[in-house]
Amino acid sequence: MKYSRQSKILEIIEAKDVETQDELAVELRASGFQVTQATVSRDIKEMRLIKVLTKDGRYKYASIREKEGAVNDRFLKIYRNSVISVDFAGNIVIIKTLVGSANAAAVSIDALNIKEIVGTIAGDDTIFLVVREESQVQKVIKQFKDLL
Repeated sequence: MKYSRQSKILEIIEAKDVETQDELAVELRASGFQVTQATVSRDIKEMRLIKVLTKDGRYKYASIREKEGAVNDRFLKIYRNSVISVDFAGNIVIIKTLVGSANAAAVSIDALNIKEIVGTIAGDDTIFLVVREESQVQKVIKQFKDLL
């Protein structure tokens, strides 16, 4: 039931501009699902849905995978405005940022779901990216340097 409901959620947000959890619950009920706002909230969190800005200035729910371009645009803006340098040590890529910018940049990097990156750790002005294999480090560094 949960998987069919979550599949329906994806179908709904692809077809309509759904702005609130209540709107999504109404759409699900109209499709035959018995849901509460709490259920919808859990599904949104589990599915990692995001809100994106529409052309008319409102926010709607979207799938990260579906809206990869929007995520990429946000990442590029944050990245270009905050990154100072990219370096590495072993299988760890070190990205230096402006003071206070590392966390926002790391969240954006995580949202990109780059398969070579196992995870990120952000301080105030430094991000450590753990790369799965040392042989992939140069590829990852090139990706990030090309964005500057």
